[in-house]
Amino acid sequence: MLISVAQAQIFILAFTRVMAILIHIPMLGGQIVPNQVRIALGLILTMILIPWTPLGVEAEAFGLFAFAVMILREIIIGTLAGFAANLTFGAIQIAGEAMGLGSGFGSSRIFNPSMEDSGSAFSQLFVITATLLFLIVNGHHMAIVAIQKTFTVIPVGSSVVFGSLDQLLGMTAHLITAGIQIALPVMAALLLTDLTLGLMARVAPQVQVFFLGLPLKVAVSLVALGLLFSIVGPTLSNMFQELGPRMISLLQQ
Repeated sequence: MLISVAQAQIFILAFTRVMAILIHIPMLGGQIVPNQVRIALGLILTMILIPWTPLGVEAEAFGLFAFAVMILREIIIGTLAGFAANLTFGAIQIAGEAMGLGSGFGSSRIFNPSMEDSGSAFSQLFVITATLLFLIVNGHHMAIVAIQKTFTVIPVGSSVVFGSLDQLLGMTAHLITAGIQIALPVMAALLLTDLTLGLMARVAPQVQVFFLGLPLKVAVSLVALGLLFSIVGPTLSNMFQELGPRMISLLQQ
């Protein structure tokens, strides 16, 4: 079976978009995933997800300049969709950092290769647990389905009409707010702990509040985090389920 140059070019364009999206989803194409695995996954998804229209050998191929412009366009499309997916994990990181500020774990930093960021042990515990929830609710399946839908919304080689800048800024602001709201229960518990320690220092000055405060805040933060997951589990699940629609919304006018 002969494959035309035009058919090969369309495959390369589709592969470029898939890879541009995958590298923004930590579980599928983050830095922790070896390059060989990322490329293999991109090739497999491109062959499986894309509805192919066979082209004859005589089909006219794109010119070099036009093909370069189309590759750049596919990179932009994939980056926008991937950015929308990455915002979800950014909100989780914001929540983890906000909770870890006063938890007593802030003196040490741990690098999380899947998120390509470092944070306190407390924040990384929250991020890793939320990441496991992402896999449990099949968030990676939703991301793959969203990748396929991007080719329905904007087929390879078609004209591009992106969403407005206000939509992008609104989505970013919404997820930042969601991250802070997720962290509020733990932040409130730590604030009450600080107030209690402050009152204790005034009422009983002989008590060594500095030495008592650190282990107490560690214990309070861990207990609050355990209780938090029973409350925000459905919220995180909804965030992951909306990952696909967010990816598509930035590609629509």
